[in-house]
Amino acid sequence: MSDEEHHFESKADAGASKTYPQQAGTIRKNGYIVIKGRPCKVVEVSTSKTGKHGHAKCHFVGIDILTGKKLEDILPSSHNCDVPHVNRTDYQLIDISEDGFVSLLTENGSTKDDLRLPTDDNLLTQIQDGFAEGKDLVVSVMSAMGEEQICGLKDIGPK
Repeated sequence: MSDEEHHFESKADAGASKTYPQQAGTIRKNGYIVIKGRPCKVVEVSTSKTGKHGHAKCHFVGIDILTGKKLEDILPSSHNCDVPHVNRTDYQLIDISEDGFVSLLTENGSTKDDLRLPTDDNLLTQIQDGFAEGKDLVVSVMSAMGEEQICGLKDIGPK
């Protein structure tokens, strides 16, 4: 063989799918599902009985985890549907820029500067007020299907 050593740069999501298949009949309330191409948290599931020639149908009502919009879908319970890989990560808030972007401190000590402030008015005012008061804030970032959004806030005390 060759005497040369091969070094490969590893990326955590190299070739990883953004979703995985799951049978529609096994998805429950508070689970996740992709409806109309958007990652959603299931808030309601109802199943209809099989018809004379058909499948049992599942009616899903979901809230988009990134935009908060309500979406609905009906699928045969025996068919597979997409379920998003959802990750939640906590970052410490360092700075808020004038253009609405936040600067976050990652676990390894580097900064993450590609996230906007959330669109939810209640959460937005909590973050801005807490930051203005000089509190140490930790924000929870939800990521699914290549998108990220700040979805929560923890106050870990004054700086």
